[in-house]
Order: sequence, then C-alpha cells, then structure tokens
Amino acid sequence: MTGDIPSGQIRELLDKQAITEQLSAYCRGVDRIDLDLIRSVFHPGAIADYGTMFTGTGHEFADFIGQVHPPMSAHSHLIGSISITVSGDIAGSESYVLARLRFTGADALATDTVTQGRYLDEWQRIDGIWRISHRRYLHTLDETRVVERPMMEPSGTRDGSDPSYDILRPGKARS
Repeated sequence: MTGDIPSGQIRELLDKQAITEQLSAYCRGVDRIDLDLIRSVFHPGAIADYGTMFTGTGHEFADFIGQVHPPMSAHSHLIGSISITVSGDIAGSESYVLARLRFTGADALATDTVTQGRYLDEWQRIDGIWRISHRRYLHTLDETRVVERPMMEPSGTRDGSDPSYDILRPGKARS
C-alpha cells in the first residue's frame, strides 16, 4: 500500500493513463500523417473496423490514412469522454471522437466535414505496452459546409517536421 491508496488502484490508474496516452498518440499520428505512430497503437494483426469506410488491420488502416489524408488541406482529430475498464492485461475502452476535415477543391473553394463517432477498443498489454487488439468505430453524425472566410491559414505541418516532434522529444529543454 502506498499512503492510503492501495497498490492495485495505483496500477489501474497507471494502466488507464497508458491507454489514454495511446488514444492521444493515435490522433496525433493521424493528424501528422505519421503512419509509424498510428501503427504503434495497434498490435500487428489487430482488427480495425471502421464500417463502410474501412475494414482491415490497424497497420493497413495506417496505410489507408497515408492515402486519403494528404490530399486534404487540414484535419484535426479530438478524443474525449474516455471510459476504460482494466482486468489484468486486458482492457476495454469507449472514447468519443470528433474529426474536422478540410478539403479544397480545384475552384479553391474550401469545405469542412465535421464527423463524430465512438471508438470501442479492446486492448491487450504485451511486454508492458498497451496496444489495441480490436477497434470498432461507431459513426454518430457528420456534416459538410462551405468555408466562407477562414480567419487564419493553418500553421505547423502534417509530417515529422512539425514543431511538436521537437518539443515532445524527451529531455527537450527550451534554449
């Protein structure tokens, strides 16, 4: 026992935090089009069932993102309302996802699609690392609208040269 908190509760909190960080890494990987980061969240051979959009393995889904996201002019994925249950080296989670995708047509007209749904993930810890063994995406709603006047141009990049890679490097100190 640590203080007044039983060690089992601390282990559960650490497991839930590790899974939450993996969910964040997934969104970061999609938005940076970092296919290796996306793959790192899934066990090899893990099922990724996104309904009519995509069904295959998590690693194949990373390749799918590598094909469909680069033509977009911008995108952002947010995870929230995360519920996690842990039982030893197995866990389950439900997380809500909100994605905003910007497309710019040949006529320079920008449209935004906002889509919402839920990820139902089965997790397995192997060699101390939590990864998804099965994902099912449940679509809730979406809408597409013309963007009349963007306030600002996007900053940063959708690849490994984005400043976030530098700031998130372990031991990085501002100089």
